[in-house]
Amino acid sequence: MDIELARTFLSVLEAGTFNHAAARLNVTQSTVSTRIKNLEEQLGRILFTRSRAGTFPTGAGRQFHPYAVNLVRVWQQAQQEIALPADMETILAIGGQLTLWERLLLRWIPWARDTLPDMAVRAEVGSSDGLMQQLRQGMLDIGVMYTPQSRPGLTIEKLLVERLVLVSSSPATKAAGEPGYIYVDWGPEFRTDHSNAFPDMELAVLVIGYGPLALRYILEHGGAGYFPQHIVQTHIQSQRLHRVRRAPTFSRPAYLVYSTDDYGQEWFKTALQGLRYVATLKSDV
Repeated sequence: MDIELARTFLSVLEAGTFNHAAARLNVTQSTVSTRIKNLEEQLGRILFTRSRAGTFPTGAGRQFHPYAVNLVRVWQQAQQEIALPADMETILAIGGQLTLWERLLLRWIPWARDTLPDMAVRAEVGSSDGLMQQLRQGMLDIGVMYTPQSRPGLTIEKLLVERLVLVSSSPATKAAGEPGYIYVDWGPEFRTDHSNAFPDMELAVLVIGYGPLALRYILEHGGAGYFPQHIVQTHIQSQRLHRVRRAPTFSRPAYLVYSTDDYGQEWFKTALQGLRYVATLKSDV
């Protein structure tokens, strides 16, 4: 459907007459009439009734109203997200999980701006599932995440490996599972490794599925838990947290996921090379 048909429908609805809608749209009244007629033919329904008192939506017109609003809104969003800014040759849409933005992508963006000055960047934050959905739908070009899913048309490669270490607000903590231990859920691989390492551990009293929230809780209220080493390193150095040295550590890989179709373009290859480069600067192992 021509988006102008939906815009014209909304203008008639708001203005109350075809003539007033034409003035708002800066077109002739006959153009408005033709657009509404075309829209009615496509939908197979009459959308307005006209009388001396004005123009009023029919039942079908009232039903179509929210769809017209959504059509125009989605089109405006697409223009904002896909249309190239001035002086740009291309645009790259990249998404990552929050902790990977803090670790990796915030360093990659300045690198990309310097290395690819003609490339605009649209950045997103999301969960692995949400990022995978956007990649499948073509809304993202690149995703950086912990738990990707194999899908046709997408390439997955290991980008870096984080090391999860046990830290505590108390230097007296000797092992996981002691009073104050918080089970931070870092995903399915961590759950398996944690269960294998501590098969007899009772269920934790407090389970938190979002790492930054768990860290903030421990810093403010005390406790212990597993976190990526790079996230807690400054707190260890300031002695706000203490590394439990004899506790086992766990590996947590992060992956680069991108469209196979885009890989042939040089600017896209360069963007990927930059991510790999920045990842080597930040690797825990």
